[in-house]
Amino acid sequence: MSNADHDATELYPDGVLSRFQRTEDFIKRLGRDLPAPAKLFLKSAIGPWYRLAKLQLQRLISSMTTRRDIARETLYDRWVREFDTLTDKDRQLIRAHINRLGDKPLISIIMPAYETPAWLLERSIDSVRAQLYPNWELCVVDDASPSPHVAEILACASKKDPRIKWTRRATNGHISAASNSALELASGEFVALMDHDDLLPEHSLYQVAVSLNENPSLDIIYSDEDQIDQTERRMMPYFKTDWNPELILAHNMISHLGIYRRTLLERAGGFREGFEGSQDYDVSLRCADATTPDRIHHIPAILYHWRRKYGVASFSESNIEQCSEAALRAVSEHLKRNNEVATVAPDTNLPHWIRVRRSPPQPAPLVSLIVPTRDQAKLLAMCAEGILHRTDYPALELLIVDHESISPDTQRLFAELQRDSRVRILRFEGPFNYSAINNMAVRSAHGSIIGLVNNDIDVINPDWLSEMVSIAVLRNVGAVGAKLLYPDGRLQHGGVVLGVGGVANHFNVGLGRDEVGYFGRNLLASDVSAVTGACLVVRKSVFEEVGGLNEEDLPVAFNDVDLCLKILAKGYRNVWTPHAELYHHESASRGAEDTSAKKARFRREVHYMQRTWSATLAHDRFYNDNLTIAMATPFGLAFPPRRRKPWMN
Repeated sequence: MSNADHDATELYPDGVLSRFQRTEDFIKRLGRDLPAPAKLFLKSAIGPWYRLAKLQLQRLISSMTTRRDIARETLYDRWVREFDTLTDKDRQLIRAHINRLGDKPLISIIMPAYETPAWLLERSIDSVRAQLYPNWELCVVDDASPSPHVAEILACASKKDPRIKWTRRATNGHISAASNSALELASGEFVALMDHDDLLPEHSLYQVAVSLNENPSLDIIYSDEDQIDQTERRMMPYFKTDWNPELILAHNMISHLGIYRRTLLERAGGFREGFEGSQDYDVSLRCADATTPDRIHHIPAILYHWRRKYGVASFSESNIEQCSEAALRAVSEHLKRNNEVATVAPDTNLPHWIRVRRSPPQPAPLVSLIVPTRDQAKLLAMCAEGILHRTDYPALELLIVDHESISPDTQRLFAELQRDSRVRILRFEGPFNYSAINNMAVRSAHGSIIGLVNNDIDVINPDWLSEMVSIAVLRNVGAVGAKLLYPDGRLQHGGVVLGVGGVANHFNVGLGRDEVGYFGRNLLASDVSAVTGACLVVRKSVFEEVGGLNEEDLPVAFNDVDLCLKILAKGYRNVWTPHAELYHHESASRGAEDTSAKKARFRREVHYMQRTWSATLAHDRFYNDNLTIAMATPFGLAFPPRRRKPWMN
């Protein structure tokens, strides 16, 4: 390690600066007792030399500290410096934009406070007072803190700024009761939730007001967030998806900064006692149930700094089991309100987050699994054996679409497989057209649910199909995708992200099977824009409603993405589940795009997708415009972000 990586005290263990200071003090004391000629000598001869030596040492230590800080700069530090630090010009443009806003709604920030260290409470209040958007009120409730400084700080702040309201509870009621007391103080049309030790960037409420001017019907608004340490250095940015009904079942993805229409929050019953530590999670679920998805809006910007690891444990950090139990109850009640039959439990790999287990309806609906093939008897045998004998779903049929197979091994396999009454062999002739092959098979399918399955898929867990069907039968769900792994256990498919490579690619390719991924995205079920047709389950009625796969424009590539985007356009959700795991020997039968004809056809398909879905490809609602669409680094920071700042429009 270089010297630049050490603190000044480590560089100078004997305390050279302290020695300089002690020497200076000695010279001053000595000078007081010396006769005038000696004093003059000290001042004129020794003094300048001493001061120069001290200054040079201070500059040396400062330069080393600067080099140390640069050496330690993280990629996020750089991103913040380049793209998320306001300049005076930015502030000027923001103020001008605020003046042009047609509506300037009052935003009430509610803040329960209890035994907050003085410097933290003051910093939190200061961050509110520094808001560029002026039409706010801060409603703080001291939850009967034993220390008098909390009330003293609040009283002083209220005198300085009439927009600050506060009261003190007679008894300690904990965070839900204190939040309700703060809500009683609120008079704004919208309510923002803020903890007593966190910070708001100065443009937070401005961006909320902009969103409300663009869509006055919004009921819930939430933003991205990051964390700050005791030095207020920013870290751990959480760049979220737009409203994600599946992901929120696993953890409170709304969290900070969360803003609610006050009438909605009051109608939902405010904060429930007994849910302390997960009270805002419970509130977000109940408010979401009381509105519609089109009135829930995500701002893709860091509008909240969550303070962590500064020496004082929060309630949730000190009572993690109680908070987890409250979160489980909140999700369980949410599912019941939505008439979903499911069990909730801590996630096996992420015990402080949640796993929802649904079951298929009884009796189980028939699923028609469609497997196109052209020879490749060994691959097909593996795939069929897994479906027929290592899958525990009780009602399925296997439709194998034979595209002009000629191998004797394949013919023998067909004859063997057809001894099982669940298997049918369909013949397809002509040039390879994945879309046409599957559309033909769907027309012959007896099941109410369709499964598109590649012939190079191999079953891992027997309940994979039960998991996928249990989601696909939900009335607002369209396509459901599985977690596909390469044979060596690395991830091949974790859902599809739009915009990568010009059209789309898979999330988290190459990640380890049990790696957490970005905020759990490798282990948590989530709404996504699209899933791969290598293993896709969808209700037959939905498939037919959107016109199936595009045979004319997308015979080979991107037909699954196009299908999923048509499903989204009809108002359905597409869901990826990591709890249906299969191996995928990717393109083992079809091969690579390695001829001039294949490359030309692929270019045509790319151009079709870009013409047809240009706006959708430009913004994946289940990714984030602050994250890169470079293939090599999924969930990495975008340099620069694709989102245009509202004051720059």
